[in-house]
Amino acid sequence: MLLVRAIVRPEKKDEVLYELSTAGFHAATVFDVVGRGKQKGIKVGGIVYDEIPKVMIMTAVRDEDKDDVVSVILRTAKTGENGTFGDGKIFISPIEEAYTVSTGAKGL
Repeated sequence: MLLVRAIVRPEKKDEVLYELSTAGFHAATVFDVVGRGKQKGIKVGGIVYDEIPKVMIMTAVRDEDKDDVVSVILRTAKTGENGTFGDGKIFISPIEEAYTVSTGAKGL
């Protein structure tokens, strides 16, 4: 099992969630977050914004589904034909165990 955490632009949240669901990946947890990447924020006029609003979409998937999920997120979260700085980041981490609280069932 893997945990996929995607940081995307807020305006891309609904589209990414829709496309993930259409591809069969219905479960997700969504957080409003702030952060900055390699560009160290953005400068608009004379004002520097260090922390940019983003959305984190988190989903647990089987190992064999990783490439499909990443592909959907990359395709959907990208802005413009070639993408733009600030489009986001995807992090993949192993999950040692997972349990359903209501039933105690182990696994996804």
